[in-house]
Amino acid sequence: MQKMTKLLFLSALGLLAFQSLAQVPEKIQEIDQVFVRGGKTNVYFKDSNAVVAKIPLKSLENAQVYQSIPKQLIQDQLATELNDVLKNATGVIRLWESTGRGGDGAEFYTMRGFSVQPTMINGVPAYNSGVLDPANTESVEVIKGPSGALFGSPMISYGGLVNITTKKPYDIKGGQFSYLMGSFGQNRITADYNTPISENAAVRLNAAFNEQGSFQDAGFRKTIFLAPSLKLKASDKLTFWINTEFQSAKSANAPMLFLSRYAPLSFTSIETFAPYYERSFTSNELSIENPAYAFQTQGIYQINKNWKSQTIVTRSSAKTKGYYHYLWDFSDGNTFGRYISKRSGETRMTDIQQNFIGDVQFGAMRHRILIGLDAYESNILNASTGWVANGLVSMSTGTDSGILTQVGVDSLLVSSSEGVSTASNRVLSTYFGDVINLTSQLSVSATLRIDRFSGLTNYWSTQEVKSQFAVSPKFGLVYQPVKDKVAIFANYMNGFLNQAPVQVADADGSNVRMQILRPEQANQTELGLKTELFKNRMALSVSAYHIQVSDKVMTDPTNVNGMIQGGEVVSKGIELSLVANPVKGLNLIAGYSNNHAEVTKDAPENGYLGLRPEEAGPRQLLNYWLSYSLIEGKAKGLTLGFGGNAASEHFTLNRSNTGTFTLPSFHVLNASVAYMAEHYTLTLRADNLLNTRYYNGWSTITAQQLRAITLGLNFRF
Repeated sequence: MQKMTKLLFLSALGLLAFQSLAQVPEKIQEIDQVFVRGGKTNVYFKDSNAVVAKIPLKSLENAQVYQSIPKQLIQDQLATELNDVLKNATGVIRLWESTGRGGDGAEFYTMRGFSVQPTMINGVPAYNSGVLDPANTESVEVIKGPSGALFGSPMISYGGLVNITTKKPYDIKGGQFSYLMGSFGQNRITADYNTPISENAAVRLNAAFNEQGSFQDAGFRKTIFLAPSLKLKASDKLTFWINTEFQSAKSANAPMLFLSRYAPLSFTSIETFAPYYERSFTSNELSIENPAYAFQTQGIYQINKNWKSQTIVTRSSAKTKGYYHYLWDFSDGNTFGRYISKRSGETRMTDIQQNFIGDVQFGAMRHRILIGLDAYESNILNASTGWVANGLVSMSTGTDSGILTQVGVDSLLVSSSEGVSTASNRVLSTYFGDVINLTSQLSVSATLRIDRFSGLTNYWSTQEVKSQFAVSPKFGLVYQPVKDKVAIFANYMNGFLNQAPVQVADADGSNVRMQILRPEQANQTELGLKTELFKNRMALSVSAYHIQVSDKVMTDPTNVNGMIQGGEVVSKGIELSLVANPVKGLNLIAGYSNNHAEVTKDAPENGYLGLRPEEAGPRQLLNYWLSYSLIEGKAKGLTLGFGGNAASEHFTLNRSNTGTFTLPSFHVLNASVAYMAEHYTLTLRADNLLNTRYYNGWSTITAQQLRAITLGLNFRF
């Protein structure tokens, strides 16, 4: 069946290619992409996206920090997954690779001291449990700070959120095809085909087939991705946008090495693990499947010249089916035990959002108004096996006594079960926002959101939260001393997270009961500067922030079986982002962040008090990418690219009752060379050019990919 699906997919691409080559349009210059690099300044800078503020607002008018990574940069770097794209985001680094398991199987990143997963498509929730393919991505928005007022609680982090803006149909025929081949058996075919089907409608199909091996002795990922979309202009006032995405994914993931959280550390140096950098401790038989789909419909109705209505209906589903295992530290300085389960589950999500967006004048003041209603529901279904022990791994000898075949693992799991369970979340929200131009250079903004939460936040709870309210405000101030060129901004932002009921008991174990908890609250203050100078050739953003999270759940110091709220985490830091085109043909994007995070209130017995949280990641992060294109002469079309990512040391485990394990700092370099002609681009790229060995983790140790060489051919029509 899988081979047949692959053949049908490749046949469809071939048919599209044949049709496209036979009907190349004359007005190629009208296609919505920039291929002559010298013809546009600052090609890596994207000024505004209505998703960020839910209203049309330029970057200099927005009192919030965000970064938009455009498809031009994604294509230049031959990015094949979201992690490749987010290496261009200031202050962002991956902590956990995708596990594929249900509930939280997607990748985990850290931003401003807090973990975050990619959870938004076109500004509304979209769940996934695997690796996101960028084939249908117009841009990726990294929105900083606790954005509860605009985006609610279920899908955001206190540090910010990641949104993917999808490609949309346009009004002429055009598109592109590409093929990549690279190290570790990589083969990738993508297609982007757009055509009008009537005077008022256009369709677009983005598709990708990707297969990728691993730099380790086992591991792979295979995906088939299809994203048909439709634009329909029903009348002069009403337009519909329909976006759909289907992904079939199968992977064998190396188990993460978890350091023990319950006993003093018995490992002191990363050198213990260095001999096994290219060992996966798995086999390609122990794979997991993550089929997913998402449907999204937007209706934009222009009520009059000042008001429009935006209605969004979205539904998504992500399944998990297959083997997930991890290695757990036995605290003896040598042994890790493997624990394995066969996961089977599904997460379904529905969101309905209604926004009214106004741009009105009251006297001398301009008001840009947002009035919104949002109804969100998610359901988690689980029918997985339990967890069973499957062998021991020795760090001193490298031996592994585990069974790494499907038949063998199935025999271990035959009588194990977690049972069948479900869980649900429901959130009803209303929000109101206004950006007021007091003068042409001074504006203030305010947004207020009210959420009503109900349901079970995980499938281990037995008591339902019937009604829990949370209020999230946001305030901003922007002053432009040089209109449309320099802006000074300040903001106060709030975010919150509803907490699952927990089982508690008296100190002697009696009186077992469920305890309802209040939402955690995060409050941020921030001050910064933004510039767009020299005809937008230099876009600079500098900011300093302070985030305080309160009401965190912690163990009751007077009752080992009890839970109380009152924990607190403070995260503060500075960020600098630059996107510039200093001279014709030269484009660069760079970022630097320095974050200080600390647990300031907690029960001392937990071991976190006064220390940097493990989810905060490295304290300092640096990213940069430079691209220089020759725009005249005999070598016209030649483009050279060079960049890298650097991080300071990271305390992957950091607790006073267990000790601290440090992952060393690193600096990884990347480079590319490309030749761009009128209809095609040929690119050669090297990732991790110097073959640097480095690690990421979150109480875990995960080796990162070694040097990889990729050759890509892109054809445009």
